[in-house]
Amino acid sequence: MPSYRVVAVGDRITDVVRKTLLSPGYGHPAHTEVAKGYGPCRQCLRTFSVGQERRILFTYDSFHGRENMPLPGPVFIHEDYCERYPEDGGFPVDMLSHKLTLNAYARGRRLVAQSYVSNGLIEHELERLLAQPDVAYIHVRDTDAGCYDFSIERKSDKQELDESKRSNGGDSHE
Repeated sequence: MPSYRVVAVGDRITDVVRKTLLSPGYGHPAHTEVAKGYGPCRQCLRTFSVGQERRILFTYDSFHGRENMPLPGPVFIHEDYCERYPEDGGFPVDMLSHKLTLNAYARGRRLVAQSYVSNGLIEHELERLLAQPDVAYIHVRDTDAGCYDFSIERKSDKQELDESKRSNGGDSHE
């Protein structure tokens, strides 16, 4: 059992995006299309079936509810409802074959360390980063596209905010 949780974009946000086709917190129009790339979907963390599945592109702030200064960027979700990836599900298997960048942050959005993983051997690198006492959370990003995929948090860390208000659950980000 991993010592971390995987935090995908929350249901409250994805429900609002699917219903309104607007980016939460920004009001920018969301864009729907047939998948041209693998993604992943930021809710279920599965890769898209290119040329088959439909997806929604919208603006999302991966620091919302965690840090004061926003840093919005593009993310995709399935156009149709999908189950949110379980926090205790370990590292998403669909992501192991992709080149990933791990940005380890201290509180205050201070970048403490950055690692690149391309061989699927991510567990050792996550353990190494999470062993650093000043690392509060890790953002997993696609190395080629640069996009935010999901966050990693220590299981032992209890956030001051409840699940619905964490950076990826966010009711105030609607």
